[in-house]
Amino acid sequence: MGSKRALAERLHGLAGFRAPQLEFEQYPTPPDLAAHLVHLADLQGDITDRTVLDLGTGTGLLALAAACRSPNHVLGLERDPSALAVARENERSVDPARSVDWLLGDATRPPLCPCPDAPVTTLMNPPFGARTGSEGADRAFLERAAELSTVSYSIHNAGSQQFVEAFAADEGGEVTHAFRAEFEVPRLYGHHDSDRTEINVELFRIVWA
Repeated sequence: MGSKRALAERLHGLAGFRAPQLEFEQYPTPPDLAAHLVHLADLQGDITDRTVLDLGTGTGLLALAAACRSPNHVLGLERDPSALAVARENERSVDPARSVDWLLGDATRPPLCPCPDAPVTTLMNPPFGARTGSEGADRAFLERAAELSTVSYSIHNAGSQQFVEAFAADEGGEVTHAFRAEFEVPRLYGHHDSDRTEINVELFRIVWA
């Protein structure tokens, strides 16, 4: 297992969204945060020899970070073809040990079937649902994680812990790890008034029944 720092270095400098779509809440996962999440998953035994699914992969950072470790299979699912093209370019830059299968599709209605006999780890940076009219957007991602995986790691807006724990319990799952982090947001949209800002987020590991 490589170090978290070395993993983060491999992810720095990758291409971001060329035409980000606000309706999808497209924000690139910060490299350091992606490395931290995947390093934690690897320490927990949730990457090596497992299938790793990145729901709403965007430009591919979580999928590529996982592919730099020792998974059996990595799948990145994304509904935006422009973002998926960037993810493929980023894979060529990272050149991970395990190739990623990139799939065009809606993460909230994935063209995938549960694999009851195969351990699946889901990684995701879902829409936070922070915009008016998109409240609860991350719920649909959690529903798919509960359906498709044995364990998931997800990034949510600050203040989500009560909701995530209640949702997991309702689905027979359990939040085993929860911690806060900072998420760096670059200037992407017209309403942004600074080049970069940091928002508080919460990360969760959930074991699903």
